[in-house]
Amino acid sequence: MKKVVFVLTSHEELGNTGEKTGFWIEEFAAPYYLLKDKGVEVVLASPKGGQPPIDPKSNEPDFQTPATLRFNKDEELQAVLANTTKLSDISEADYDAIFYPGGHGPLWDLAENKDSVALIEAFYANSKPVGAVCHAPIVLKDAKVNGVPLVKGKKVTGFSNTEEDAVQLTSIVPFLVEDELKSNGGIYSKAGDWQEYVIEDGHLITGQNPASSELVAEKLLAKL
Repeated sequence: MKKVVFVLTSHEELGNTGEKTGFWIEEFAAPYYLLKDKGVEVVLASPKGGQPPIDPKSNEPDFQTPATLRFNKDEELQAVLANTTKLSDISEADYDAIFYPGGHGPLWDLAENKDSVALIEAFYANSKPVGAVCHAPIVLKDAKVNGVPLVKGKKVTGFSNTEEDAVQLTSIVPFLVEDELKSNGGIYSKAGDWQEYVIEDGHLITGQNPASSELVAEKLLAKL
């Protein structure tokens, strides 16, 4: 059985707005079920371990999908989610791939997390798939290969500046995903706002937004 580790955010404060953030349900649930239903073992991890915060907006009626509805009724998965493994206890050798769901949370705690960066570098160095969707490609910001940014010269995508403008958080977030990928030499491209768009370059698989989450998982599964 193939084994994939999902890395979720532990960060719940949306900057200084007084509002909450966390991970986006669709971007976790759709890939989780797609892989799980195909017999892949999925282990959940987060920087602090335990229950990762859920972005309350991702539970609003407008953002429900078959995967989020299934998630909301899935008591077994809720119990697993409440007990994520601490990221520092995860070893690359135990897994076949690593995947990062988005939400705004990762911009604060996973963008520069040393355990996360080390894992990404190890998975990539061992030719294992590294997947990230929406805001989560920010986790690639500090990852390097032989001292060079991992994304340099690679085709990548992630939450676009126009999408961040649309949700009116451009001045709140610590990083803009599109800008960071470009500044590290990534060959960034995107589709229209909220359109499904996934880029695969070698073992690196990135998706632009929530609509892209399932396709990222499909491409990850194909690599496994």
